[in-house]
Amino acid sequence: MIRSLILALPLVVFAASAADIDCNKAMDQNTMNMCADKDYQAADKKLNDIYRKVTTALDDAKLQAKLKTAQRAWIQYRDTECIFEVAENEGGSIYPLVYSGCLTRLTNARTKELQTYLDCFKNADKCGE
Repeated sequence: MIRSLILALPLVVFAASAADIDCNKAMDQNTMNMCADKDYQAADKKLNDIYRKVTTALDDAKLQAKLKTAQRAWIQYRDTECIFEVAENEGGSIYPLVYSGCLTRLTNARTKELQTYLDCFKNADKCGE
């Protein structure tokens, strides 16, 4: 029990410090890495929110299943693309920063795509724009 608490303590301290940092004043690599991850987490939350909205807007179970399949494939693409894109930084202290940056960029692009679908479902005149 005590060993579990000792092992978990650094995670609690890290989580608290990550929430308290001012990313506009990040000066060291560790802080920049944490801020990049924070940006990715926010982008991922937006993606999940819009994905749920699109899924809800689809009233056809077959279309919902196709979207789910497409989203899973996209996640696999995003993750492997980013691993490839930042491979030259592997093992370096900047790796988490550039990896999170790639995840954020691709996640934001997918969020825009899903938003386009949602806009199309709500207003057919916006389709194809």
